[in-house]
Amino acid sequence: MPRQCSIANALAVVGERWSLLALREIFLGVRRFDQIARNTGASRDILTTRLRKLEETGLLERRLYETHPPRHEYVLTESGQALNSVLLTLMSWGDRYVTEGEPPAVWEHSCGEVLEPVTVCAACHEPVRIQDLTPLRLAVPQ
Repeated sequence: MPRQCSIANALAVVGERWSLLALREIFLGVRRFDQIARNTGASRDILTTRLRKLEETGLLERRLYETHPPRHEYVLTESGQALNSVLLTLMSWGDRYVTEGEPPAVWEHSCGEVLEPVTVCAACHEPVRIQDLTPLRLAVPQ
């Protein structure tokens, strides 16, 4: 039996390519289905399925913005907004280890510097390095 793990649980919700790309677009302020489909390259039926799942799992909310004909837009919930740091960190990793040449997107932080996301300890504010971690509880495969 595989190890019980929050990473596996999270991937069950957002671990599919089109889900992450749809979330990227919504983070960027693209909220309408046709625009999300165009910017991700996902087919309409796949995107419909992924957005529905993200809505069912509480990451997105579908809101009516026009009544005739009925049209909806997608808005991040608190849970969805909490994925921002995950997407920024994944983007940074992709820039460094996968993308050839200049990164396709560069972000400026409110401090005026180019954003370089770093995971830090909430208690001491030091960067998290794998060699500094000790598991206190780790589910063992059965």
